This record gives sequence, structure tokens and C-alpha cells, in this order.
Amino acid sequence: MEKIYTNKAPEAIGPYTQAIKTGNLIFTSGQIAINPATGTVEATTIEAQTEQVCKNLSEVLNQAGSSLDKAVKTTCFLKEMSDFAAFNEVYGKYFTSKPARSCVAAKQLPKDVLVEVEVVAEAE
Repeated sequence: MEKIYTNKAPEAIGPYTQAIKTGNLIFTSGQIAINPATGTVEATTIEAQTEQVCKNLSEVLNQAGSSLDKAVKTTCFLKEMSDFAAFNEVYGKYFTSKPARSCVAAKQLPKDVLVEVEVVAEAE
């Protein structure tokens, strides 16, 4: 197993790594809308938070030698299911390969964000 780290995505806020590469698969930890430059959550809308999450995931996968286009499965957590359509609009711009996906409501997410996404992707 290889631990993946990039300073272009937020530091882990607990005892975990940004991603693990094993064999030809990459498993990312859930990413939230932390801006890696400031270490804070700046976005307040579901659209802006989803944009930041997708950018963070893209950076982690790039560091691992992969990309969002190689995503096999995503798991998405929304604070409010009423944000589903707005989330989907942004998510669809980034995950154009349409990987398998689960999307569930979560009562509360870290740092009280609106969205968290994790990815399993193929290594290039």
C-alpha cells in the first residue's frame, strides 16, 4: 500500500491519509470543502462547496497518478437531500465518466459542511 499526499488538497483533520493506492486502485478519504490554501471552509452554498470538494478530489487523484475520469465508484454525503439537484449539477461537470455512486443524507458532516465525497478510482 502507498499513502498518497498532496499539499494541493486539505491536510487530513484526523488520523487518516488523503488516499491509499493498492494494486491498481486508489481509495480516497472523504473530501470536504476546505480550501487547501487557507485550511478553512470558505464556501457557503452547496454548489460552491461541491466545486471545492471536486477540485480537492482531483488533486488527490492526480497525485496518485489518476484522475476523476478513472473513478469507478463514489460515495456522496449530503447534509440536506433537498440539495440533491444542485449537487448533481456540479458533480456532473466533474464526473463525466459517470461512475457507480451512492448518495445519502448525513445528519452532520465534519466542520458542519454541506457535502462530502469519497472516490475509488483506477490507477493510470
